[in-house]
Parts: sequence; structure tokens; C-alpha cells
Amino acid sequence: MVEVVLSERYVNSDILKRYMAQLSKTGSQLNRSTPLFRKNNGGRMKPNVLSADYIVGLTDGEGSFTVYLEPPNPKYHSVNYRVQCRYYIKMREDELPLLEKVRNFWGCGKIYFQREYRKNQRDNYRFEIFNYDLLNRIVVPFFKAYPLQSKRIKDFELFCQILDLATKKAHHTVKGVQKIKKLKEQMHA
Repeated sequence: MVEVVLSERYVNSDILKRYMAQLSKTGSQLNRSTPLFRKNNGGRMKPNVLSADYIVGLTDGEGSFTVYLEPPNPKYHSVNYRVQCRYYIKMREDELPLLEKVRNFWGCGKIYFQREYRKNQRDNYRFEIFNYDLLNRIVVPFFKAYPLQSKRIKDFELFCQILDLATKKAHHTVKGVQKIKKLKEQMHA
């Protein structure tokens, strides 16, 4: 016997009843000529809304938590290191509509075009959130509530530590910069 669990956010009870009736008639195989859902949207009832699980999976596969540490630039008379913490998802140019849905899911962030110069590669778009406040208020709590499933969880944990240090301006001290460098070295390993 096959047990089916569907989220109420996407399937109403009438559709579930039709599904169960069809399942009982055909066993474990659904009759492909009988449309279960009237909309042509892959079976989801809300085609323009991505689920939290989808965002987690997409981030596991195509996303990254990245930290850039730039030394002081004498040209601009800066005396402190600059720390850039970035959450991003990068996809081929033909996936731009999906990245727009990702941006709608988060309610923030920007999408950038990224030219690809390697042979046999396509140009990309990159969705990014890099504002410390948005990362702390939206991204970090989300991924703590909906944990990543891949090895990226290690990068996320290190990213959170570095973001916390950068938010507290630890990179304005030699000891803080050393700590951030040490954490950063462990990322993407």
C-alpha cells in the first residue's frame, strides 16, 4: 500500500479526493490521460510561489555562502579590512525566471548578469543578498529553521560566525581579522 502525504498549502481536499480515487482504480500507477490538476504547472497549485523546501534544495545544489576579505586600500585611505558576506544562487541565463521567483520568495536581493568566458559554458545570472541586516534578519534565521542537507551546511555555519564577527566590527582589529581569516580558510573545503 502506498501512503500519500501532500501539503495543504498546495492541494485542496477535492483534488486530494480525486487523487485517492484515481489511485485506488489504477493501483500505484496513475492514468496519465486523466488530468489530476487542471493547470499545466507541474501539479503545484501555486505556480509562482516557491516553497521553503525548494529554496533549501536549490541552495544545496546551486547556492553558496561566500565571504570576501579585502585588505585596506591606501588609494582610498582605508585603514580596516573590508568583509563582504554574500549568499547567492547562480544559474544559467535561461533560468532567469526561476531566479526572479527566488527573489520574490525572499522579498529582497538583487539579480546580476554574469558573462561566462570559458568555452562551452553559458552566461549566468546570479541572485545575491549581501546586506548584513538582511542576512541577519532573513537569511540566517531561515536556514536555521530549514537546515541545508548537503555539505554546504558547514559553509553556512562558518558564514554565520564570520557574519556575526563582521557585524560586531571585529575586522577592525588585528585579532578579529585573524579569526575571520582562519574561519574563511575552512570554507568551501
